[in-house]
Amino acid sequence: MKRFNVVIPKEDGGVEFYPMKQWLRQHPEHLPVGFDGTSKTSHELRNALKKMGWSVNVTDDEERLIVPSSATLGSTIGEILGGEESDDEALSEATFALEYQLRDFLAQNLGSILVEGKKVRLFVDPSGRDGIEFPTAVGPIDILAIDDGGDFVVFELKRARSPDHAIGQLTRYMGWLKQTIGKDRKIQGVIVAKSISENLKYAVSVIPDVSLFEYEVSFQLKSVPSHNI
Repeated sequence: MKRFNVVIPKEDGGVEFYPMKQWLRQHPEHLPVGFDGTSKTSHELRNALKKMGWSVNVTDDEERLIVPSSATLGSTIGEILGGEESDDEALSEATFALEYQLRDFLAQNLGSILVEGKKVRLFVDPSGRDGIEFPTAVGPIDILAIDDGGDFVVFELKRARSPDHAIGQLTRYMGWLKQTIGKDRKIQGVIVAKSISENLKYAVSVIPDVSLFEYEVSFQLKSVPSHNI
């Protein structure tokens, strides 16, 4: 089943994803006339928003809607998202400079990651909602996982160098979990970025249960011989 998400640009040049119906309920001024955000299907809402000037970016498992007020950022957001336009025109190439691709790659390979020596897996709540862009009252968590002991692990992803406010975002999510579904569990945090700044290392040195990871991307070409005719 496809997810329908609203895309909001962030100050650091990245983007945040919010479930479409949830975001529209919180921002009713953006609802199409005659819609209340719940009585219509996601496809009907998507089509109505397109008629209002929203852009739609499509991947295999998501449809991402860009608010018309972000029109001046449209090409930038398109480059960040990758995927295809809803009319099937190809957008720019996909790279790991894009947060959503880093998110999807990590979500698919969580089993190979150790956090504090423990394996982790994607969290799934009782309703079947998984931990990718997990919705909370303080914003969506990039990836919410649990470790071998059943404790929560919050992943905050950054597409390039890690700005200092990453730690603020991460601890906000950790605090929300501790006050809600994670009251009886340990909460750990992980920041993943292309490059971890010295400032962030100093900040994390005094915050317990937070780990830092840098990612590397490798690319290889393998020559394939052609058939001799």
